Amino acid sequence: MNGPDPTPRRPGPRGRRLSPSARRSRLRRRRLFALTAVAATVVIVAALAFTLLAGANTHGALVVRYAIDSRLVHHSLPQVGVIPPGHGPAGRKRPLLVFLHGKGEEEESNLNSQMYAALARLGQRAPDVVFPNGGEDSYWHNRASGDWGSYVIDEVIPQALRRLNADPRRVAIAGISMGGFGAYDIARRRPSRFCAVGGHSAALWATGGETAPGAFDDAEDFARHDVIAEAEAAQSPYAGKALWLDVGTDDPFRTADTRLAHALREKGETVSFHVWPGAHEGSYWRSHWNEYLRFYAAALERC
Repeated sequence: MNGPDPTPRRPGPRGRRLSPSARRSRLRRRRLFALTAVAATVVIVAALAFTLLAGANTHGALVVRYAIDSRLVHHSLPQVGVIPPGHGPAGRKRPLLVFLHGKGEEEESNLNSQMYAALARLGQRAPDVVFPNGGEDSYWHNRASGDWGSYVIDEVIPQALRRLNADPRRVAIAGISMGGFGAYDIARRRPSRFCAVGGHSAALWATGGETAPGAFDDAEDFARHDVIAEAEAAQSPYAGKALWLDVGTDDPFRTADTRLAHALREKGETVSFHVWPGAHEGSYWRSHWNEYLRFYAAALERC
């Protein structure tokens, strides 16, 4: 007849009862291991942060950080000014390039080694550059969340001119993606303020129905800031300005950017328009800083 096995069994290691001192010793070892793991994680994170912050070689440029307490967008917004190495032309202040970041980025996003190197290569021709903060998805235009376009014209530029000691008569505006749209939209509102305008993979749409969520408040907001429609109107808002547009072969904004370039050329504007291999991504923009800054330096010299 089958029944319980009467043979006594010795408890295995998991079944042993530990003495109070052994339990305390094991607990101490576990706590020590956990603290060591946390400390190692902190060191790794700190090292990565240091690499990200200090990794960009400035090539001798002076980086100036400050904030604007904006009455137009009701925020305190950080700014980064970059003063190229060396001296500008004798007896003249350097010109100013206002460079607007893309969606989800910030004022620090374009402070990379490629940008600093391209700026240094220009020598005395290099402009001062200001990188303002435009929020996560303001699209740099006046809207319900704030007067972002007016903020650039009436707050960002005056502060940058003063803090960087730049030439108020020679100012260019440019940007990447959301910032490229913002540059063209801001420049059409105050054309006398700028010598040159540039969009790098500018976030443009031909109709309101195509726009990205959050880019505009509503259909009326899009219509007020329809850069392509205005360029196709009777008179170009950029008359006499040096204009630039570039976009990647695999960029979703290629069709709209091409349409804007053609519309401006039909109005008699001279547009430096380029379609280069690449997509809507950082590696594409970083690879073209030399071309970007050479264009703005030349345009500002002629201003």
